[in-house]
Amino acid sequence: MLPRSEIDTIKANLLNATSAKNPTAVASAVELPPLPKRAFASTNNRNGGSRTVGSSSVHREHLKIDGVGDWTNVLNPLLDAHAVIRANDLEGAYEAQSSLHSALNHALGSCKGNWLIPALHVVCRNTHRTAALADESVSLSTGKRNDHAKLQNAVTLLQASYSKTLNDRVEMKVRTWSFILCCSIGYQFFYTSSQLSHKILSQPNEPLSEEGSKKVGVLYIVNQLFCMYFQLNTLRLCKNLLKPVESRGIHQMGTMGEMVTYNFYCGRLNMFEDQYELAEENFDYALLHCHRNAVGNKKRILNYLVPVKMLRGRLPTAKLLQKYSLDEFLPLLNGMRTGNLMEFSNGLTQNQDLFIRRGTYLLLEKCKMICYRNLFKRVYRIVGKEQIKLEYIAKSFKWLGLDIDLDEVECILANLIFKQYIRGYLSHAKRVLVLSKKEPFPTSKVIKP
Repeated sequence: MLPRSEIDTIKANLLNATSAKNPTAVASAVELPPLPKRAFASTNNRNGGSRTVGSSSVHREHLKIDGVGDWTNVLNPLLDAHAVIRANDLEGAYEAQSSLHSALNHALGSCKGNWLIPALHVVCRNTHRTAALADESVSLSTGKRNDHAKLQNAVTLLQASYSKTLNDRVEMKVRTWSFILCCSIGYQFFYTSSQLSHKILSQPNEPLSEEGSKKVGVLYIVNQLFCMYFQLNTLRLCKNLLKPVESRGIHQMGTMGEMVTYNFYCGRLNMFEDQYELAEENFDYALLHCHRNAVGNKKRILNYLVPVKMLRGRLPTAKLLQKYSLDEFLPLLNGMRTGNLMEFSNGLTQNQDLFIRRGTYLLLEKCKMICYRNLFKRVYRIVGKEQIKLEYIAKSFKWLGLDIDLDEVECILANLIFKQYIRGYLSHAKRVLVLSKKEPFPTSKVIKP
């Protein structure tokens, strides 16, 4: 239990912030003490000990605020969370935080306006973090595999927050900027309808008030849920968020940071669904609008953008990879450019675990077809004619240290011809590749528009 002086301080901060309905102050009041970056084994549960905080609260304070209501159910879990975090009890921290989140969801539903949105964002973030840490702590304490039980429970809390913000009856304000409309008509400034609606609708810095719409908080919560769904490997649930958000244009009405994060996760979703053109658009947007000093975030985006661009025939420069310490792509890049299958395969094998964790391994495997294509193009340039014996191609594989027979060479070539990476046909009887006289290795089929 917390000392009396600390209880009074937390209570006074919450009382003053909510009485004034100050969004920033309320968000600060419900913030938790610093959480550890990594989980550790909980001493309270290692031997089946009792929880510090369970279904009932340790603290028994009361808080009624004029014009707002009874915030006792918010205050006590907040005090409990401070106490258990000080005691290094990560499981107890999640129990207290989940009670706080549930209480704030209820408070949000019963209050007018959107002045509680910043506090809700803080609580959503902390629920996510404490759930992940608690799951890791349980796994370390018991020695069992992490089943993400706390994180799955946290998803339901954030889904409730998402529903309360999305279904608010008050619509987001649309300010009519008459001077923009006049300029666009009178002086023929050419805006598309989507660009013009973005200029009018996107008001991320609008003051939060008792008249504002709770929908301004949707995109941040969606991004948190995206992150949790990826952690739980339940990507199918992401689709339940996309349609309501995009049909109402909410994905274009957040802060720049929220829209960058949204596009990052949409890019990953499209990548897993083999929608590489859409994925490239999403990642390009995220990288272009990412803050110039957010080097770590840019690197996270490039971890997925580089493989997508490589598959679509756009190879990054070595300077770019070195700038963001993406050295794992260098052997793949060199292998694709020169058709060196051995270097490409070794690079893929060497960093296999890393690519599998990111979910890009199979995508990079597909890049091997471009590597084959570039190898055969080099053989074509050496032979200098349209008819190439398959034994010449087999010798090029042997020179690279790969023992491949003619049947396998023929199979690879058939796939390349089918994908239109090579123009020509195979003569099975003569074991000859006959190339087209006009652009036998079309660049347009490798470098997608």
